Amino acid sequence: MSTPGYATERETTEGKVFNVTGGDWDTVVEGVDPLSDERIVVNLGPQHPSTHGVLRLVLELEGETVTEVRPIVGYLHTGIEKNLEYRNWVQGTTFVTRMDYLAPIFNETAYSLAVEKLLGIEEQITERATTIRVLMMELNRISSHMVWFATTGMELGAISLMLYGFREREYVLDIFELCSGLRMNMAYVRPGGVAQDVPDEAIKKIDELLDYLPKRLAEYEAMLSDNVIWKGRTQNVGVLDVTGCLAMGVTGPVLRSAGLAWDLRKTMPYCGYETYDFNVPTATSADVWGRYQVRLAETRESMKIIRQAVDRLRPGPIMVADKKIAWPAQLAIGVDGMGNSLEHVAKIMGQSMESLIHHFKLVTEGFRVPPGQVYVPIEGPRGELGAHAVSDGGTRPYRVHFREPSFVNLQAIPAMSEGALLADVIAGGASLDPVMGGCDR
Repeated sequence: MSTPGYATERETTEGKVFNVTGGDWDTVVEGVDPLSDERIVVNLGPQHPSTHGVLRLVLELEGETVTEVRPIVGYLHTGIEKNLEYRNWVQGTTFVTRMDYLAPIFNETAYSLAVEKLLGIEEQITERATTIRVLMMELNRISSHMVWFATTGMELGAISLMLYGFREREYVLDIFELCSGLRMNMAYVRPGGVAQDVPDEAIKKIDELLDYLPKRLAEYEAMLSDNVIWKGRTQNVGVLDVTGCLAMGVTGPVLRSAGLAWDLRKTMPYCGYETYDFNVPTATSADVWGRYQVRLAETRESMKIIRQAVDRLRPGPIMVADKKIAWPAQLAIGVDGMGNSLEHVAKIMGQSMESLIHHFKLVTEGFRVPPGQVYVPIEGPRGELGAHAVSDGGTRPYRVHFREPSFVNLQAIPAMSEGALLADVIAGGASLDPVMGGCDR
């Protein structure tokens, strides 16, 4: 049997099989005579380099003018939030880091802050761990913005910027590798602190970046800011004013490009951001050009915060002192480059049987988190990234759900694109900086 508007179904030896068709597409083209109708219906994506991942846009056109846009998401759904319910609280970091894969440190930090709030240990997080979190987040903000410059430049014809943006991003990823052993999806920030300390060679690399990057940003401006083609493709394109942003919950550089200086690092500080000296860049044009200017200025502000964080780094622990939460020893790679170092193994196994049992239970079962629920928002590269965590008192999350800015901001594509040209859909969508891993989770 089949019901209009629903997927058809049939019984097989393996059970009930549903035949799912493109319902959204059917509603667009159903009952339309293609010879008499002047509409053009186009699928942009999900396999398209200009949709920043597997985003699908069903466009209705009259000539080159867009009359309707339907954003369709879900092609990269990973079930990360559901998976968290089957892992202990610390293991959750290895899942959430993979959501917005261009901003893994932010995913980890929002999640860890939520767990720490449930545990009631916010005041126990060490000064060095908090400073390292700020340092890594701002480095990650720069690397994320570099990808935006690179991909948006390529989509609008500035091919050179694609090469330059990824060149600068590689510099930041080198720093991440020195600190964590990984370049992406590091699971570096964990409940109670961070996984590893920042080595001296990473500090040296950060100093080099702070000397190197201003010259590169100046090159970007020289290449784009007075470029007549870049101005033509970005000015008065993808306009979304403050009213539109607030109506749809749009945050981040898109909201600040409309003139509202809403940045959670200032308005609802966390990780000690209130003690850092930095500005919140804004623009008034509310278009793609304004978002370009805001991200350029934000990169420079992040460099200021990084310099302050490096100057504040003082010797000290990077994990809470409570041994019921913190692992007994920090992981260290052995001389073979694969297993744990002998010193690490000896520290765990050479103390006492009770210590070994405690370590085993902590790693396999995890710590218990008191019942309750919290919501912790932070300022990610794309806007407000919030972690809503619920505990039933066990060693695993009862529920974790993220307020992902990419998902919320994508609502703005129809408002920015309808009535504009097809080429402006690319520019407007790119200016939102969506990451589909975060959107679909």
